[in-house]
Amino acid sequence: MKQKDQFDNLEKHTQWGIDVLEKFIKFVKERTEIELSYAKQLRNLSKKYQPKKNSKEEEEYRYTSARAFLATLNEMNDYAGQHEVISENMTSLITGELTRYVQELKQERKSHFHDGRKAQQHIETCWKQLEASKRRFERDCKEADRAQQYFEKMDADINVTKADVEKARQQAQLRHQMAEDSKAEYSSTLQKFNSEQHDHYYTHIPHIFQKIQEMEERRIVRIGESMKTFAEVDRQVIPIIGKCLDEITKAAESIDHKNDSQLVIEAFKSGFEPPGDVDFEDFTQPMKRTVSESSLSNSRADGKSEPKFGGKSKGKLWPFIKKNKSPKQQKEPLSHRFNEFMTSKPKIHCFRSLKRGGAGPEDFSNLPPEQRRKKLQQKVDELNRDIQKEMDQRDALTKMKDVYIKNPQMGDAASVDHRLAELGQNIEKLRLEVQKFEGWLAEVEGRLSMRSEARRQSGLYEAQNPSAVNSCAQDRESSPDGSYTEEQSQETEMKVPATDFDDEFDDEEPLPTIGTCKALYTFEGQNEGTISVAEGEMLYVIEEDKGDGWTRIRRNEDEEGYVPTSYVEVYLDKNAKDVYKSLEKI
Repeated sequence: MKQKDQFDNLEKHTQWGIDVLEKFIKFVKERTEIELSYAKQLRNLSKKYQPKKNSKEEEEYRYTSARAFLATLNEMNDYAGQHEVISENMTSLITGELTRYVQELKQERKSHFHDGRKAQQHIETCWKQLEASKRRFERDCKEADRAQQYFEKMDADINVTKADVEKARQQAQLRHQMAEDSKAEYSSTLQKFNSEQHDHYYTHIPHIFQKIQEMEERRIVRIGESMKTFAEVDRQVIPIIGKCLDEITKAAESIDHKNDSQLVIEAFKSGFEPPGDVDFEDFTQPMKRTVSESSLSNSRADGKSEPKFGGKSKGKLWPFIKKNKSPKQQKEPLSHRFNEFMTSKPKIHCFRSLKRGGAGPEDFSNLPPEQRRKKLQQKVDELNRDIQKEMDQRDALTKMKDVYIKNPQMGDAASVDHRLAELGQNIEKLRLEVQKFEGWLAEVEGRLSMRSEARRQSGLYEAQNPSAVNSCAQDRESSPDGSYTEEQSQETEMKVPATDFDDEFDDEEPLPTIGTCKALYTFEGQNEGTISVAEGEMLYVIEEDKGDGWTRIRRNEDEEGYVPTSYVEVYLDKNAKDVYKSLEKI
């Protein structure tokens, strides 16, 4: 049992030794990663400050200080390379070798302890056999004694027949013989066990322990050698790193301030002679006039020159002073702002459509009108280019066929007929696709022109009917639950926002309010045409969502724009909404 405990202790100790090896391997591996990362950062740093080709920085490197800096950058690149060498050598000489050694060590340790467990089980089996033989011998001896006593009792009893006595005697002899056999077997088993036990404790177990000791000593030696290698890898690159630092020092010593100053002088000298002395100008000559003449001339000068000067400068501004614009000139045209907004808005809209799952419809109807028009135009152009490619191939094959017809030895003219027919079918399909997309494009352009006209009529209506707009504002809280749903299908037909406004409508009046809204979330309007709102803020609605996910709102006369419909809760005024819809139908 004590021996078994020692095996357990040895097993724990050797496992600890393997854990130490693996810990050292992990340490070296992390060191190599640090070296690689450091080398990469040094290379990126050197690359970041390298002069760009065909730039003004290249001209700066004619100065010795700039050339020294460039040499420093190059040496830092080499310096980084040495750290890469450290990482590579540590990986190959330490990490890789130790990893393989650990695997071999685990296998060897497993084999040794397997042999030890096997020897332990064998001696335990021999001991069990000895115990069984001993118990059997003891049992047979007791049985023989009982049989002998029974025989003697029967023999002394005069009432027992001679046959019973004979039978008891035979039984006693049999039991005595069995006891002798068990004794011989027990003696043999005992001798065998003693021999096995001697071999176990003096041969097998010491041999196994010796192997485990040698294995453990090799592990200790190996980790020591790896630590030496760890230091040697660093020591091997120190001379090269020293050369890099020496080159940096040499580059710094090559800086010539006099030469750099002379280069600056040569680059910027003008070649002009210094100006001469300034002559004295005598302004006392006019003072010789009489006082009356001076007063008269001054009064005349004041009477004539001031109006002339004032009239001349009345409408004149200095060149560096900007003329203030009128409020209409300062205000950016609504059409321009809306066009800019519609150009930037699809970034958010497309992101929302991607989140809903995959590609959009073929006619791009999920996009705002202007973006849809651009997409359709791009598609038409792309199809036209494909048609041109197919036609070029067809022309080339036609020419090839003509050559084959004129010179049959060069090829079979019939071999290209199948390809020509295929190209013809492809061209026809592409033309049908072009017609389909051109139809959608014409539809979108027609709707854009209709929306533009509706916008103009809306502005005119507000200017001519202020009372209707005021009544809409008074009824702004008529539907706080936002339950307006009527004629939604008709609204979606006009969901395409206008983008092609003319410059002549830059001064159009603002749209009338058709309701109010409450901001459910904070929105940062960073794109052109959007407006920032704070959570809980109340604003005016001037154009409801047309199916593109955006609602147009107004904070005051100068602040209006678009916000995502999902960010606000809209309360529409029914009367104002009917007026607005009637304008859209015009």
